[in-house]
Amino acid sequence: MQTLTPKQARFVQEYLIDLNATQAAIRAGYSSKAANREGARLLANVDIESAVQNAMAARATRTLVSQDLIIRELARIAFSDIRGLLDDEGKMLPVSEWPADLAACVSSLKDGDAGREVKMWDKMSALEKLMKHMGMFETDNTQASAAPSKINVTFVNSGSRARQGE
Repeated sequence: MQTLTPKQARFVQEYLIDLNATQAAIRAGYSSKAANREGARLLANVDIESAVQNAMAARATRTLVSQDLIIRELARIAFSDIRGLLDDEGKMLPVSEWPADLAACVSSLKDGDAGREVKMWDKMSALEKLMKHMGMFETDNTQASAAPSKINVTFVNSGSRARQGE
């Protein structure tokens, strides 16, 4: 394995920002006119590809963020059921009694004259992202014919009345 030049090392760090090789090449000091070609050439370099993969793995370890964690969070939003915030009479539970998995699906909470207003994160957006991840859409955004029919999700620390997968 070769040692990267300072410019190549800078490209690796810049690439991690947005995974855009063209913009990373420009930010690393390569010519903006040739950035598209340079970015592709740099990513094709085995040593640079290895450095990118190592840096991504190190970041995932440092931040404890993984693809699995992101998918679980999307699934939590996609399959959330606001009824878990209500008691048996349909009144909203105190925030301290909200199940953690369901509380994470709340994007805002406002107290007003008409009572408490809860806004949830966008379920359809979360479902679409999960479907894309699972290959249920082709690149032209049409449904794939051999799409998986089941998404298996397990929530940790749920202990709630929130319904999962309904």
